[in-house]
Amino acid sequence: MEARGRLSLRVCGLLAGTALAASVALGAAAPAARATAGISTAGISTASPAGPSGVGASSAAVENAATGRLLWSRGLNTERPMASITKVMTALVVIRAGRLDRRVTIPAAVTGYVRAHNASSAGLRPGDKLTARQLLYALLLPSGADAAYALAKAYGPGLAAFVATMNAAARQLGMKRTHFSNFDGLPYPTSYSNYSTAANLLALGRAAMLLPAFRAVVDQRGYRLAAGSGHHAYRWTNLNPLIGHYPGAIGIKPGYTRAAGQCLLFEATRNGHFVIGVTLHSPGSIAAISRADATRILNWAFSHLTLP
Repeated sequence: MEARGRLSLRVCGLLAGTALAASVALGAAAPAARATAGISTAGISTASPAGPSGVGASSAAVENAATGRLLWSRGLNTERPMASITKVMTALVVIRAGRLDRRVTIPAAVTGYVRAHNASSAGLRPGDKLTARQLLYALLLPSGADAAYALAKAYGPGLAAFVATMNAAARQLGMKRTHFSNFDGLPYPTSYSNYSTAANLLALGRAAMLLPAFRAVVDQRGYRLAAGSGHHAYRWTNLNPLIGHYPGAIGIKPGYTRAAGQCLLFEATRNGHFVIGVTLHSPGSIAAISRADATRILNWAFSHLTLP
């Protein structure tokens, strides 16, 4: 069932027989998106009522990143699956924990995990030893679920403990309508068990972009790691469709599942202005990540921020 048109329905429980899902779901209820019509004006004092035209996302929002002033939104507080934007919180938890130069051994289980979930992968080789800092590139650029698994296992320590820390961090950031059932945004234990809102994801994006270690990764078009002591060579490309294509884009993370649709948390700068935005359930498939909605939103936001 798609996110559109589902009202107040909550999907509960775990998929039977999935041991990993049972360990990380934490017994939380999992809502489908609760569709809302029109444009939310909550918290907006000076935004244009028209907003950007042609935006296809079911939920979207944009704000002045420097001040936190909301410029425009649609479905601001509608709970929706957020796909791999989840990995922004994974990175935030790791960076806050510190010790980014610690070496993490890639568990043998990552290969089967990626295969079982048909997940995006950084191609990590079991047994390789990489620093947590290097794994952040594997996590955030090619959206490696294998990197998310390795980091969660190392920093939890253990998967369930790591997910619990993610949810604690969400509460600390005031993300009251967010729940993490896993560390990578994959649709388990259900397609709607890992969810957030446009408003909550803006808060997450602001917090992450305040971290130099995070910013240093997400504005890169790619990253090459030469073979070294204890690991193979790797080359990772940033899947963010704005990086290298939209002038001033500086991050941060796309995602996709069938239930979530195309999702993008993004930030860009122009003429001294910094704008952060998010789109959830934009049209399109995993085959071609679109920057159309984000481009329309950013162009509109910058045009309004530069008005006299």
